[in-house]
Amino acid sequence: MHTRKEQMEAFGRFLDILDELREKCPWDRKQTNESLRPNTIEETYELCDALMKDDKKDICKELGDVLLHVAFYAKIGSETGDFDIKDVCDRLCEKLIFRHPHVFGEVKADTAEKVTENWEQLKMKEKDGNKMVLSGVPSALPSLIKAYRIQDKARNVGFDWEERSQVWTKVKEEIGEFEAEVENMDKDKAEAEFGDVMFSLINAARLYKINPDNALELTNQKFIRRFNYLEEHTIKQGHNLKDMTLEEMDAVWNEAKEKGL
Repeated sequence: MHTRKEQMEAFGRFLDILDELREKCPWDRKQTNESLRPNTIEETYELCDALMKDDKKDICKELGDVLLHVAFYAKIGSETGDFDIKDVCDRLCEKLIFRHPHVFGEVKADTAEKVTENWEQLKMKEKDGNKMVLSGVPSALPSLIKAYRIQDKARNVGFDWEERSQVWTKVKEEIGEFEAEVENMDKDKAEAEFGDVMFSLINAARLYKINPDNALELTNQKFIRRFNYLEEHTIKQGHNLKDMTLEEMDAVWNEAKEKGL
C-alpha cells in the first residue's frame, strides 16, 4: 500500500486535473449541481453493484467515479464562494470527532451497538442536527432502505420489541390482514396492507441482523442466473419459452438449482 505522502500527492493531482477540466472541457464547464445529480445516483448504484459482486478491481474504479462527483460538487461550491474541498473535509473531520467521543473523548463504548446508540443521540444534540428522531432519514432514500433506517433510528430511542421473536406475531398478523383485503378485492386497502407486510418483514430482518436490501439483491441475482440458464437451455433445444409448460420450466429450473446457480 502507499504512504500517506503518496496518497496526498495523488489527491492533489486529481484536484489539479479537475480544475483543468472545469476550465478547458466544454462538458465539464457547463455542469451544475442539478445536471450532475442523476449521474451521481447512477455512479453510486454502480459502486453498490461492484460491492455486491466483491469485484475489487471494479470497486476501485467505481470509488474513483464517486470521488469525482464529491470533488466536482466541492469545485462548484468554491466557484460560488460557498465552500471548497477543504471545508468539506474540515466539516467531516469535526463531525467524526464529535460523534466518536469514545475515541477522542472520555465516553465509554465497548460494542458496536453502543457506538450506534451514542451516534444517534449525538446527532440529535448537534447545533444544526435533527430535531426529531426520524428527521434524519433522507426522503429520497429507496423505500426498502428507508424502512430499515426508520426502524433502526426508532430502536435507538427504545422503540423496539422486548424479544425479537415477538416480531413474528406481527408479521403473521399483517399477512392475514393483507390476505383479507385481497379476498375483499379492495385494491387500495390491499396495497396498504402489503406495505405493512413488507415493513414487518424488514423489521424482522433488522432484528435478526440481516440487511434486507442486500438479501433481496442476492435473490435478484440468483433469479437472473437461473432464468438465464432456463432461457439458454430452451434456445439450445430449439424451443421458445412461451411454448413451454410450467412443469417443463420447473424441471430446468431445478436443474439450475442443482448446479448451484
